Amino acid sequence: MLRNDTVAAVILAAGLGERFEGTTHKLLSSFRGKPVLQWVLEAVSNANFDEVYLVSGAIDFEKEASLNVFDYGVTIVENHNFEDGQATSLRSAIAVAEHHKHEAIVVGLGDMPLIPSSAWVAVSHAEALLGVATFSGNRRPPVKIHHELWPLIPISGDEGARSLLRLRPDLVHEVPCDGNPVDIDTRGDLARWS
Repeated sequence: MLRNDTVAAVILAAGLGERFEGTTHKLLSSFRGKPVLQWVLEAVSNANFDEVYLVSGAIDFEKEASLNVFDYGVTIVENHNFEDGQATSLRSAIAVAEHHKHEAIVVGLGDMPLIPSSAWVAVSHAEALLGVATFSGNRRPPVKIHHELWPLIPISGDEGARSLLRLRPDLVHEVPCDGNPVDIDTRGDLARWS
C-alpha cells in the first residue's frame, strides 16, 4: 500500500477527567488566562504537522465556543468508546491516520499545556519508528509512532503509546526536549502550575 510521506499530530482529549472536581471539565478550565486545551492546540498548530487530529469523547468540541477548535485547522475524531480507556482514543486516531495514509503519528495529551511547539517538532523529526520526548531525562508525551507499529497498540485500556514503549524498548529513540511535562489532572494541579 502506498504511503504519503506525512506525519499527523494526535491530541488525546476524550476522557471524562474524573479526578478534576468541579463543574468545568479540566480541558476547558482556565490556565494562565486560557483553557488548558487551548495551550496544546496552539503548540501543535505552530508545529506545522501535515494534519492534526483532536480526539473527542466527553466534550463536544464543535460546540465549545471558548476554544474555537477549527481556528487551529484540526480534524475532530469522535471516539464513541472513550469510556473504555485511552487506547480506544489512540485507536480511533490511528484508523483515520491509516485512511489518510500517513507514515507516522505524534501523540500527545490535551491536558499537558506546558509542552512547547519545539518538543512536538523535535519528536516529529526523529528518525525512528518509535520516538519519545524526554524532559530532564524522563520519558513523557509526545510520542512518535511509525505506521508499522500501529497494529501493536492495545484495543482497550488506559495505556496507548506507553505499552508500546514497554513492548518494543529496542526501537525507542529518546528526544531531549524543552518544556514542562506536567499534566493537569486535579484542581490542585491547576492551582500549583497557574
